[in-house]
Amino acid sequence: MTGLIAAATTATDKRTAFRAALTSGTIQRLPGAINPLTAKLIQEIGFEGVYVSGAVVSADLALPDIGLTTLTEVSGRGRQIARVTDLPVLIDADTGFGEPMAAARTITVLEDAGIAGCHLEDQVNPKRCGHLDGKAVVPTEEMVRRLRAAVSARRDPDFVICARTDAAGIDGIDAAIERAKAYADAGADLIFTEALHTEEDFAKFRAAVDIPLLANMTEFGKSQLIPAQTLEDIGYNAVIYPVTTLRLAMGAIEAGLREIHDTGTQEGLLGRMQTRSRLYELLDYVRYNEFDSGVFNFTLTGSQ
Repeated sequence: MTGLIAAATTATDKRTAFRAALTSGTIQRLPGAINPLTAKLIQEIGFEGVYVSGAVVSADLALPDIGLTTLTEVSGRGRQIARVTDLPVLIDADTGFGEPMAAARTITVLEDAGIAGCHLEDQVNPKRCGHLDGKAVVPTEEMVRRLRAAVSARRDPDFVICARTDAAGIDGIDAAIERAKAYADAGADLIFTEALHTEEDFAKFRAAVDIPLLANMTEFGKSQLIPAQTLEDIGYNAVIYPVTTLRLAMGAIEAGLREIHDTGTQEGLLGRMQTRSRLYELLDYVRYNEFDSGVFNFTLTGSQ
């Protein structure tokens, strides 16, 4: 019953696959998973990877995305999600949860959680959501130390360390490009430039930086929502949809709760719900039943 209670693919194999995919010429699409069940759906539908958003982990705890969550909370959610999917999981590690030594520890904890890669950002600690105004970034040299500490702590060479820069919205795209080059020199495998505005901005960044690039297609932010195929044509290697599933779920939950409040029944909502049979299918109830029967339905023969 391989792959039933936990994914059949090992963390090592997921990391190897993710690293290879980033240079395959095909863009890797990573929707954010709000929980392990969503990760199973992401895999079933056919995406290439799963993303765990720091903003979503914060929101799930009813906290704003301003650096209030801990490494334990974030890695715990990442471990739960990585356990159930054969896809590589990329996780948002904020600023590494502290100074360079903390960033180094973060890498080891995320490796132990079965994660395929993480991104570290160059914001001042504590950070804030990348699409909010009023952000501040550390000097380039400080982020380089953060990255070098993370790289030095990595035990699996295929664990992907992505460097995120928030400098474009503060000092302009040219400054962000210079930072990206310094971060690549420090050992980053992937670069994530936050809050670019237009397709032209993404293209300018691609033309200037040699290593794989990640695009953030988050809704209601500063970036134009660019189709994955267009990003691939520009030359991007990965794209995340970090908060999409949370927004879809919370929009439906709020509308449904309001209808129950106003009408006293959920009868009118049934057509918008995942059915019991579909949930059971996604949870693989049939295979669990087969497994249970195979373990417990047996007859002892011979003498004890």
